[in-house]
Amino acid sequence: MITRAHCQAADALDTLAGFRQQFALPPGVIYLDGNSLGARPHSALLRSQQVVAQEWGDGLIRSWNDAGWFDLPARLGDKLGQLIGAAPGETVVTDTTSLNLFKALAAALRIQQQDRPARRVIVSERDNFPTDLYMIEGLMDLLQQGYSLRLVDEQLPLDVALDGDVAVLLLSHVNYRTGAMYDMAAVSARARANGTLTLWDLAHAAGAVPVTLNASGADFAVGCTYKYLNGGPGSPAFIWVAPAHQDRFWQPLSGWWGHQQPFAMQPAYQAASGIRRFLCGTQPISAMAMVECGLDIALQADMHAIRAKSLALGDLFITLVAQQCGQHPLTLITPREHAARGSHVSFCHPHGYEVMQTLIARGVIGDYREPAVLRFGLTPLYLSHTDIWDAVATLQDILDSESWRQPQYQQRTAVT
Repeated sequence: MITRAHCQAADALDTLAGFRQQFALPPGVIYLDGNSLGARPHSALLRSQQVVAQEWGDGLIRSWNDAGWFDLPARLGDKLGQLIGAAPGETVVTDTTSLNLFKALAAALRIQQQDRPARRVIVSERDNFPTDLYMIEGLMDLLQQGYSLRLVDEQLPLDVALDGDVAVLLLSHVNYRTGAMYDMAAVSARARANGTLTLWDLAHAAGAVPVTLNASGADFAVGCTYKYLNGGPGSPAFIWVAPAHQDRFWQPLSGWWGHQQPFAMQPAYQAASGIRRFLCGTQPISAMAMVECGLDIALQADMHAIRAKSLALGDLFITLVAQQCGQHPLTLITPREHAARGSHVSFCHPHGYEVMQTLIARGVIGDYREPAVLRFGLTPLYLSHTDIWDAVATLQDILDSESWRQPQYQQRTAVT
């Protein structure tokens, strides 16, 4: 039997425990939703005040040069690149994950049109995050060139789906619902052998698990900064492109920031060389500036230590739920195997929405995903083993007492 004392002993040995002091966490809250919105770094408030009061307020338009605003997407991209196995000049922070996915997919399809023109199939996963599938559908409709979408599921395994018709394989490294994780290197090698380009969505991987884009032979990757990278609500996303593809990229969103000489004001588009051509319009500087605060914290920590603690917290959560809540209809849908899971743990419950709303009201903040999934993000930089014990104890009390049946927990909110 695992006790709270066991968890306290583990916390005493935790080499990452000091990072919690760098985040503004409300008292009485156990925050298990860093896989949707990471906690605020203390430095983010100071940085935002600096941008608004000094760089905008005093520097005004001069700050595009004097405060380094113009170079911010590439500079942040180089910092973020260190967390995903990228070299300098391969990543930019910009736009949203959805827009960056649209750009990367358009680039990959154009390259395949030149190299393998007969290929007209895009493969993804039926349980991929919906925006990825929506963007694929939208681009296929826009191109009107006979593309089709093939979805991997229990009936159609990946090895069968990858045939000679497949142009691009688009997968999430870590599944948003279950936390299941692909072996990026193995999948990328399989795709490469098939002549297929890979596009990875790192939204639930960047900052949470070790990612090695170059070493794994990936072609394109996108992701967000507001989850495990603690960039703030709706903070700008990122896009990474393997060096071999950068100057072959056709920018479907050919905005002036991706131009070779944006202030030459030329009437025709001329793409910048390298990763800058993946930019589109004027950048949201105040939001982008706060991204750096989360990146700086992540770069202070050792990713292998983060991964080790994440797995330990996940093992603890799974074990405690079985120990404390085994009599209740909770079904684990996250893989137990370390190599096969990311940094969140998910359980199905017939009344998952109501149970999660009750947890949130009790200060244990996770989130809910259809159908009936309780999702708990494990963020090693500010969660402790004791937090996990206390969270599961609260879950047990809610299930034992059936307090989730109270009317206020039955009403659906816009964001779950």
